[in-house]
Amino acid sequence: MNRMDFAELFRILLRRWWLIVLPVALAAVIAVPEFLRASSSGQSGYNARISYSAAQIFNLPERDGDYADVWVASQYTVDALTDWARSSSFRREIQDQLADQDTPLDSLQIAADNARSVGVIYFSHSNSEALQAIVDAAMLVLTTRSQQYFPQLGGDSAQVTILDQATIAAAPAPLTNRLSPLIRLGIAVLLGLALALFAEYIDQTIYHQDDLRRLGLPVLGSVPRDRA
Repeated sequence: MNRMDFAELFRILLRRWWLIVLPVALAAVIAVPEFLRASSSGQSGYNARISYSAAQIFNLPERDGDYADVWVASQYTVDALTDWARSSSFRREIQDQLADQDTPLDSLQIAADNARSVGVIYFSHSNSEALQAIVDAAMLVLTTRSQQYFPQLGGDSAQVTILDQATIAAAPAPLTNRLSPLIRLGIAVLLGLALALFAEYIDQTIYHQDDLRRLGLPVLGSVPRDRA
């Protein structure tokens, strides 16, 4: 884009500035209060996590060896418990164990993962007190109810050791919620620019001598604007 193009673009924006400001102002009326609410709240719920190790109960005779098979069995046990924690039956067991059956689970989200013989379960909920009760119930389910879902355990619950106790922490508001007002303002600016250029395109009024040159008409002279 050459110097003349920049000058022409500047003149267009100067003439049609109100078409740019209008959508931005409308978007700001909606976006600014939303941005202030997101900044003041600072969080969108609560998170907690528990990590654990697990193994199947063995009645092992005395033997030589490094017990590598026991470690492999532990890994398989944690794998199974990880998949179980993601299932609806695990959620249902938590509900059954809750002392307060009115504890809401609608906003509860559970995720699980493991690295070899150490498993991690992640919880999120909109209420901190409810989340604490849910985590306590989940640990009870994890340590006492696995035999109901895994026949290979032989009727005994898996041996589960909680490696760290869950702490309830406020979750930050999602990044999309915080950026959404700014994105809306950016879209409004682009929309305003598009409106200004479209209005200029359909407007056949001659505003500048460059408009005459684009029409192929020679400019013989010009009368300067009276600055007085």
